[in-house]
Amino acid sequence: MERRSFIKNTGLAGILAAGSAPAFAQAPAQPEVKWRLASSFPKSLDTIYGGAETISKRVAAVTNNKFQIQLFAAGEIVPAFGVVDAVQNGTVECCHTAPYYFFGKDPTFAFACAVPFGMSARQQNAWMYHGGGLQLMREFFKGYNIINFPAGNTGAQMGGFFRKELKSVADMKGLKMRIGGFAGTVLQKLGLVPQQIPGGDIYPALEKGTIDAAEWVGPYDDEKLGLYKVAKFYYYPGWWEGGPELDLFVNIAAYEKLPKDYQAALEGACYEANVDMVAKYDAVNPPALRRLVAAGVQLRPFPREIMQASYKAATEVFDETSAKNAAFKKVFEPWRKFRDEEILWFRVAEQNFDQFMATANTQPAAKKT
Repeated sequence: MERRSFIKNTGLAGILAAGSAPAFAQAPAQPEVKWRLASSFPKSLDTIYGGAETISKRVAAVTNNKFQIQLFAAGEIVPAFGVVDAVQNGTVECCHTAPYYFFGKDPTFAFACAVPFGMSARQQNAWMYHGGGLQLMREFFKGYNIINFPAGNTGAQMGGFFRKELKSVADMKGLKMRIGGFAGTVLQKLGLVPQQIPGGDIYPALEKGTIDAAEWVGPYDDEKLGLYKVAKFYYYPGWWEGGPELDLFVNIAAYEKLPKDYQAALEGACYEANVDMVAKYDAVNPPALRRLVAAGVQLRPFPREIMQASYKAATEVFDETSAKNAAFKKVFEPWRKFRDEEILWFRVAEQNFDQFMATANTQPAAKKT
């Protein structure tokens, strides 16, 4: 009797009697979501294309395959340089690209990727995540119906392959080079003729002589493209790409329809892709560079005269663009202040450490007395 009285008084009798009713409310089943992602890169470039693969796999894994993102390489459903229009118009839900490809739409796009004499990969991340850069860029991208997520970085790039040796600024005049966006505008001031060509089309253009030089990323990707077979002089650094960021551009309406945990899964996957890509490039570029040199590639630094002239030209382009583009100026001024502060800090510890380590193995060990 005491047991029955306890059950009745505590309200458990009704629960036990209702055998088909759950004792606790169950969480609603999560919806199945299927997106399409258009990449600006060919599958053959596994590291840069792989950023989108990392995102797709991680999102599926953390949502028990409920949220699936199907990947399409450049040209499969959207041309490499048509991905922004596709996301903006809702043709696809998202794309993975280098934002500076769309310099022609507005030079402000480049700040979500790289601008000449800009920041390193670490500095770019610092600006985007903790320096106000992400907020500024998202405000800008709203005008294109896009929300952006940093989702990859190549680290400092090479300056590219050239058919002839460069000794002075005069050697740049009339040179047709695969290089687009901001860098192309800067180099036009030195007489170079820029050409914007998708990654998969660079080799045939260089082979046929349609262009005289081409830049892409660095040793690992450049070796895959085979550029060294038709141009022997390999220059560095790519001063226009000190730490170029890759972004996931997402249609705002599609993003807002996602459950909050799916949004979090997507954001986390982009963080992973951002870290993983630069780590992989740092691992695979050194042996690739050794192979290129062994194959007869002539490694050359850009002459200081060309670097100085390029820096001067870049400063002029910054000022000219700021004077006529309010959106660009709004981002450029805080970006420049942050960059200059980062350079001062990196000079204190990073630069000195790197300089010492670069020569440490060539210095004779101190003799014991």
